[in-house]
Amino acid sequence: MNDQGSFLTVDEIKISREYQDRGYAIHAIENIDALDWIRDLFINLIRKNLTLKENVADSDLFDLIHTKLDATQLNDFRLALIQQMNETKGFRSRYYQIAKPYLDVIVGNELAMQSRVNLSIQLPGDDSSLLATHADTWSGDSPFEVVVWLPLVDCYNTKSMYILPPKKNIDLNKNFEEMSGENSEDLFKSIEQDVHWIDINYGEVMVFNQSLPHGNRVNQENETRWTMNCRFKSLFSPYGDKKIGEFFEPITTRAASISGLNYQHPKLK
Repeated sequence: MNDQGSFLTVDEIKISREYQDRGYAIHAIENIDALDWIRDLFINLIRKNLTLKENVADSDLFDLIHTKLDATQLNDFRLALIQQMNETKGFRSRYYQIAKPYLDVIVGNELAMQSRVNLSIQLPGDDSSLLATHADTWSGDSPFEVVVWLPLVDCYNTKSMYILPPKKNIDLNKNFEEMSGENSEDLFKSIEQDVHWIDINYGEVMVFNQSLPHGNRVNQENETRWTMNCRFKSLFSPYGDKKIGEFFEPITTRAASISGLNYQHPKLK
C-alpha cells in the first residue's frame, strides 16, 4: 500500500475518490470567461449556418433549436459546426482550460489531447443520434484515456447520457457473455437498472472513465441536448489504437520531458 494520499491535498483526494468510485467527476467551471467565449462562438456559428433572423433570441438557439431545424438537416448542420469550431483559433485551448483543474488531478499535467473536439446534438424524439451501450476500450482505445464532457445546456434524464458505475462494471465483466445477449439493446436491458443517468448543468464540466459502459437513449424531454466531448490522456501512458500524431497531439509537454526526449548520451570510442 503506498502513501500517495499524503502527497495530495484534501480537494485532490476528494476529486480522485469521486472519479474512482463513480467513474466520473462533475465540478463547477472556474474559468467562466472561457465558457462564455465558447458559448458566444456557438451562437455566431448557429446563426451563420441556419441564416436565422436577428430577432431570434440567443436562448432559443440551444434548448429550442428543434423548432428551427428538423432531423433530416441535423447531421449536416452538426458536421458543419464541428468543422468550424475546431478551425476557430483559441477554441481547443479554451476547451482544455475549462477542464484543466480536474485533468491535473485525475490525469496529470503532461497531456495529449484529441485533435478534434466532438459535438452531440440530440433533438427531442429523434432516434438518429443514438449511441448504443459501449465502452471505448472494447474497440481498442487505451484504458488510460478520459473524456471531458462539456454541456452547453442543462442535461438531465434522457436529455443526457448514462454510465455504468465501476462496481457494477466488475459484475458485467464477470458475466459479460451471459449479460451481453445478442445485441447492444440486450446489453442495455441487462444493465438498465444499474446505470446512472448524468445530471449536469451548464456551467459544469464532467471528466469520465471511457472504459466504463455508457451511451444514450432517445431524448424524451422537450428540449434539445447540446454537449461536446474530447479525449485526453497522460502523454507518456500507453496508447491503444488511437495514436499520438494521428488521433492525439501533445499539448502540455514540460521542459524536463522535452530535454529528456532530446537527450543524447556521449559517444564513447
